Amino acid sequence: MILPKVRDPRFITIRRGGTLTDSDHQLLALWAATCAEHVLHLFESARPSDLRPRQAIAQARAWVRGEITMSQAREAAGHANGAARELSGAARHAAYAAAQAAAVAHVAAHELGAAAYAIKAARAAAPDGEGENSGRLECRWQREQLPDAIRELVLDDQRLRNDICWSVFDC
Repeated sequence: MILPKVRDPRFITIRRGGTLTDSDHQLLALWAATCAEHVLHLFESARPSDLRPRQAIAQARAWVRGEITMSQAREAAGHANGAARELSGAARHAAYAAAQAAAVAHVAAHELGAAAYAIKAARAAAPDGEGENSGRLECRWQREQLPDAIRELVLDDQRLRNDICWSVFDC
C-alpha cells in the first residue's frame, strides 16, 4: 500500500479542504509522469504492442494541459494497471508506475507511487546483486527532476511514507 491511512492535507487541493494549489498539483503530475516515463522502456521491451502505460503517461500530461478530465486520466490509470497484471518484475513495476502517474490527477498523493514503482522497476531490471544500487541511482535521478516549487513537499512525503513504499526512498 502506498497511500497513508490518513490523507495528508498538503496533497488535497484547496477547493477540497486541503492546502495543495492547482499549480503544485500539476507539477506533481508532471514529475510523476517523468518518473514513470524514465522506466517505461522496461515495460515496452516486454510488451511492445501494448500502449496502455504510454497512454497513461500521456494522459497525465494531457490532464495538466487541461485537455482531459480527471476521470479520463483515472480511467487511463486503470488501463495501465490492467497492463501490469499479467506481468512480473521490472515490466510490471514500470506499468504500475505509469498507472500511478495518471492517477495523480485524481489523488495527488499517487505522485509517490509513480516514483516508488519506477524505483522498483529499476531494481528489478538490474543484474544480480546490483538492484539496491540501481534503485538508489533511480531515486537520485528522480530527485534531480523535482521542480523547486514542490521539492521540499515531495522530499518530506518520501520521508514520511518511505516505510509504506518499500523503503525505496533511502537514497
